Amino acid sequence: MPAAAVIGLQWGDEGKGKVIDALARDSKLVVRYQGGANAGHTVHANGEKFVFHLVPTGALWPGVTSVIGPGVVVDAPGLLGELDELKARGVRLEGRLVLAERAHVVFPYHKALDEAREASRGKDSSRLGTTKRGIGPCYADKASRTGIRVIDLYDEQRFSDLLRRNLDEKNAILKHLYGRAPLEFDPIREQYSETASRLRPYVGDSCSLVQGALEHDERVLFEGAQGAMLDLDHGTYPYVTSSSTLTDGISSGAGVPPTALGRALGVLKAYTTRVGDGPFPTEIPGEQGQKLREAGGEYGATTGRPRRTGWLDVVQLRYAARLSGTDGLVLTKLDVLSGMTPIKVCVAYEVKGTRLATVPADPSVLEAVTPVYEELPGFEGALDPTDYDRFPKAARDYVAYIERALGVPVSFVSTGPARDAFIRRGPSVWS
Repeated sequence: MPAAAVIGLQWGDEGKGKVIDALARDSKLVVRYQGGANAGHTVHANGEKFVFHLVPTGALWPGVTSVIGPGVVVDAPGLLGELDELKARGVRLEGRLVLAERAHVVFPYHKALDEAREASRGKDSSRLGTTKRGIGPCYADKASRTGIRVIDLYDEQRFSDLLRRNLDEKNAILKHLYGRAPLEFDPIREQYSETASRLRPYVGDSCSLVQGALEHDERVLFEGAQGAMLDLDHGTYPYVTSSSTLTDGISSGAGVPPTALGRALGVLKAYTTRVGDGPFPTEIPGEQGQKLREAGGEYGATTGRPRRTGWLDVVQLRYAARLSGTDGLVLTKLDVLSGMTPIKVCVAYEVKGTRLATVPADPSVLEAVTPVYEELPGFEGALDPTDYDRFPKAARDYVAYIERALGVPVSFVSTGPARDAFIRRGPSVWS
């Protein structure tokens, strides 16, 4: 089946938006299968900057249909605002965006609970660094079978009953546990009923659409949000998101069989970043970390929060690549390392005299590890955005080092935000 996935191999923010946009040009469908409005995929096209949160990143190509799958939790007013903004900028998605009728909906009480719970943790190590977009509480309702799906918005009585039941429960928690003011029923019902009416032309059976495309050998690109180390099951729990960010989430999150996936491209930066709290073994402290942050423009596309920066971590990357079945790598932001000498790469962890070759499950152990580094020569000057052979030898050696360390070829190299700064080094993803 001609299907491919783009997966982040670090803690998110690897540059997946640009990669998906580049590959979407030759796709029939681009399918978002997990996460919510906590994602921020940035694309620079035609002299403009676009940041996508819920709308799949392939939306800028006129011949592509974008699909928001049932595994996504949808901030319906936010999605409507995103569509209105795109329309104002000349990007119309009527007839080429499908919102899964089975997707769950994020409500104001989810956001209120998200914010209240994070605030209650104070400023100690128990804080999770959530975006406070209501993602976790919405997934929790989904798992407890009390969630409200997109399809429920179109049955007035059912929607009112579900909303009333949920709001009564959430208000009791907000008031008695967190000392917060309760939310009112009527304004929420009216807002979401109006929003649902405007979104109705986009709502449909996304699973049948994707399955049909695969059966007819049409190219389908699955779009991951966040990154491998934020995966609910395999990431640095509890400092993770609330969904399956790896390829294993595609089957349930998009509604396709596990055999549907042909290729899995893993996206990684030439260094490492992380937003929010949690263990980060290769974090660079102080002035050098700030220098890397400024050089790479490392600020969250969704929240604007400064990202923590660190050296490349082969231990973490090997763990993520194996989990996701990655058969090709996309290396981004190699140009940002220009002028940094030497370049460090973490090849193992040490803790209490023991060397670890993989990521430990215990976050306190991961927090305590000492990274074991190898040093590589740095390089100077700008990188040619379209010709890999004109890269400095040290830059090409760094790419080759990553390939050897992970046992996976670097299929693409990105050296800047522009669409054409994207070099293919191997066969097409659709080969």
